[in-house]
Amino acid sequence: MQPQDDAAVAPPLVELPINTHDRGFYDGFSRAVTIPSKVIVSLIIMWAIFFPVSASETLSAANSTIISSFAGWYVYLVAALMAVCFLLALWPQAGSLRIGQQDERPEFGRFSWFAMLFGAGIGIGMLTYSVGEPMAHFANNPDIIRGTIEPLSAEAVRPAYIYTFLHWGFAAWGSYALVGLAIGYVAYRRNLPLTIRSALAPLFGLRLTGIWGHLIDIVAVVATILGVAVTMGLGVEQFVAGLARLELGDWLLDADGSSSAAAVIVALLVLVGASTISALSGVGRGIKWLSNLNMGLSFALLVLFAIAGSGLLGLELLAVGLWDYLRTIVPNSLTMFSGGSETGDALVQWQLDWSVFYWAWWIAFAPFVGMFIARISRGRTVREYVLGVILVPSLMCFVWMTLVGGTAIDLELSGAAAGSIVEAGISDQLFATLSVLLSDGVANVVFGLVVILLMTYLVTSTDSAILIVNTINGAGETEGQRRRHILFWGAALALVVGSMLILGGIDAIRITMIIGALPFSFVVALMAISIVKAVVFDIRRKRHGVPTTADGCAEWESAK
Repeated sequence: MQPQDDAAVAPPLVELPINTHDRGFYDGFSRAVTIPSKVIVSLIIMWAIFFPVSASETLSAANSTIISSFAGWYVYLVAALMAVCFLLALWPQAGSLRIGQQDERPEFGRFSWFAMLFGAGIGIGMLTYSVGEPMAHFANNPDIIRGTIEPLSAEAVRPAYIYTFLHWGFAAWGSYALVGLAIGYVAYRRNLPLTIRSALAPLFGLRLTGIWGHLIDIVAVVATILGVAVTMGLGVEQFVAGLARLELGDWLLDADGSSSAAAVIVALLVLVGASTISALSGVGRGIKWLSNLNMGLSFALLVLFAIAGSGLLGLELLAVGLWDYLRTIVPNSLTMFSGGSETGDALVQWQLDWSVFYWAWWIAFAPFVGMFIARISRGRTVREYVLGVILVPSLMCFVWMTLVGGTAIDLELSGAAAGSIVEAGISDQLFATLSVLLSDGVANVVFGLVVILLMTYLVTSTDSAILIVNTINGAGETEGQRRRHILFWGAALALVVGSMLILGGIDAIRITMIIGALPFSFVVALMAISIVKAVVFDIRRKRHGVPTTADGCAEWESAK
């Protein structure tokens, strides 16, 4: 190898120093990230509690502007994230690269890996939307809006699942996978800190040690808290609905059927308290154990629906839905509806309420889930990582939607439900389905199972988020003792969810999340460019005999 060949491309950056405090309350933390993050989240909480009318009006106005102005940005960005992930997985030289040093092997077995992926990424949403999403599109979807099919008819079932799969499939998991890969690839191959800014190191290098790097991590922390708040809000609403179904008191629900303030407070005290205790135990114990429990309980619930529900219809919907999804994913992922007519305006509003909301939710959730996936995926190849993170959880979502949601639709089509499912609130639709499907005694037992499952999913997601926020604030350190900060973020998350639910309901949390997701969406776009550059340059380095990992760079330098 000639010297000029070695110099054809430089070795990768293997150091990204981030200043952390070395004593006192912020020992081991970047105060430039931690303090501004805490201040911003605290101001949001105080604004919502002390100025609820102003907060509601301002958030609603900002939400309308952002949704209408950036709808196309969200749609095309998420489509690009999916394309980049599959390109890297299917490109032979890229897919064989390992997220870690050359001979590293995965820390977790595949079952625990998949269980943690599903539990932290989307488990709570599945319990809420497994009935709610197919049922909503069964009543209203673009084909119904155009007048080509009737709502709540047999013809509405197939398009209902096209849009359900669109929202809960590759788009969600592609967003998570991209962020996790961009972080994990440079953190574990190049020994950079496990934090958001490191994902942009291939683009900006050592400039990320200063204010721009701090700003990126602050945006990620705030987006994480707001994204997880939506998931927690949905979970708390359904948790309270389950307790009400178990007839634990009239105090749980207000006159309009929504969760009472007292119920929200009690639920958050229980759930966030358990999450904080689990977070203190770390990923290898509390989160891993709870994720495995989640998977077992979820499987038991699915078996129940397969046997007692419409199992054959669910399998048929799964097969047909997969075919429809794969043949329509490209046009549906790139379609932007236009207004100007009554039908056009209705289509635009449907897309804003569903697709654009979801894309913003997945992006807001991506720093948390992406960091968490990176944390548990060290040692896997790029191909195994991408296909595992996107395909397996997507398929699990589809199975949930078809077995559980298909049973609910079948009960409505047959007349057995008599409108009780479709007319129920989204947080209560799963329980309404079980109530029609099972006898009272058996239904109560299953209600209890769902409540426990909800609790474990909520605890898993929340404690994972708390640990990830601490990791970002701690400049990538994952194992430090930061009990006081874990307690702060647990309390902050509870206050965000509680204040928004009590003062404005789940819509207030959704609006806040969409606003918080916008700044991070630009970071995600840069991450996609950064990971492509990192992989392309590593392939070039291998071709020229230049090391691509931190260990390889150390050996290369010592041999000079």
